Amino acid sequence: MRRMNARTKTRRRVVVDDRPLAAAIGRRLRAARLRAGLTQQQLAGDRYTKAYVSALENGLVKPSMAALNYLAGRLGVTATDILTDYDAAWARLQADLRLAAGDFAAALDGYRELVETTTDRAARAGILAGIAEALYRLDRPAEAIAPATEAAELFDGLGRPAEAAAARYWLAAAHHQRENHDEARALLRGILDAVRGGLSVTSDFRVRVLVALAMVEQTAGNHKAALAYLEEAQAIAAELDTRRRGTILFSLAITYREVGDHEAAIRAGTKALALLEAADAEREAVNLQNHLALAYLATSSRDRATQLVAAARERARTLGDAWQLGHILDTEAQIALAQGNAEAALGLADEAIAAATEAGNAKARFQALITRAKAFAALGRHEESVAGFSEAADLARRQGATARLREVLGAWADELAALGRHDEAYALAREALEVAHR
Repeated sequence: MRRMNARTKTRRRVVVDDRPLAAAIGRRLRAARLRAGLTQQQLAGDRYTKAYVSALENGLVKPSMAALNYLAGRLGVTATDILTDYDAAWARLQADLRLAAGDFAAALDGYRELVETTTDRAARAGILAGIAEALYRLDRPAEAIAPATEAAELFDGLGRPAEAAAARYWLAAAHHQRENHDEARALLRGILDAVRGGLSVTSDFRVRVLVALAMVEQTAGNHKAALAYLEEAQAIAAELDTRRRGTILFSLAITYREVGDHEAAIRAGTKALALLEAADAEREAVNLQNHLALAYLATSSRDRATQLVAAARERARTLGDAWQLGHILDTEAQIALAQGNAEAALGLADEAIAAATEAGNAKARFQALITRAKAFAALGRHEESVAGFSEAADLARRQGATARLREVLGAWADELAALGRHDEAYALAREALEVAHR
């Protein structure tokens, strides 16, 4: 008995230092109070005192959950908002900034670290939406579908329809990228119908939905419908800032180029470039200059195409934009091929493949593989050309990219036909036809 008493008297007590947590809660509480426009006395209400609120804000005491729930209710927030880990909030901000800056791979890494530890449903939904957007922009639509779907469902359950619509926008984008055009159209039409029915969203988001619908219709061959959506988007654009107006015209230029109206693409693209440069939207300007170069190349204006792609490369170099480099090098390869310099085209295509592979840009790598195969053909190196087309087709099949697969199958079939290998060319043409009707 004495030994036990002796041990009791000498047992060391474990002390947890709550001061950092109390200080962090105090800072958040004070910030929330100031945002709400309340004094400490007003926040205290009839349950607590001004002195107690002051002690909380200064980190001198840690609140009980009962006190925190009461004070949070008076501030119009939740206790979770005040208790949210500061480091997690900072990490989310960093991921959001990386996404906005176009550093999609780093943003994806940041979001994935956060989603593993986030228990709050609203925060999880927002992070999942960020993951979906990053995956879409990294040309990985198959992986984007699940997080976009979960984000939309979570926001629905939370009664936040505008944020659910934003998540479904990225879900539609992923389906469009996978060429599930009916699914993408249905999702986007559902969003647009909700907006027209009174769902409160920004003008910017409404324009993005219209532009996305235009892209879906354009890909499906419904060019009149695509242009109608873009014209509706332009009508709203007057409310938007310079950068967003430039982005709309950029989308219009791409649509014109893809339907074969290269002169219209050049007109819209030139206006868009002026707006984007005025808004210091350098990354968008890089992408647009490259698209304009391709439009000029299609009109046989090779000198202008060369000037634009050189300007795009210099901009990309200044920005350190590794993602666009593969596209730019491939455009330079296409220009060299059009100028009859197949050796230069082959070297540039190889550079483009290497740059796209390093950046993880599957779309640029695919296009560069086709350009390299065409360069081999122009050099009379036909077996290497056939192997190049085969590699590009395998890549398109792995990605489930049917439009890209149709493109490479057609070019591959033409090369085999030129070699007199008509049975193989016919088989590829049949496969292209089957892909078109899936």
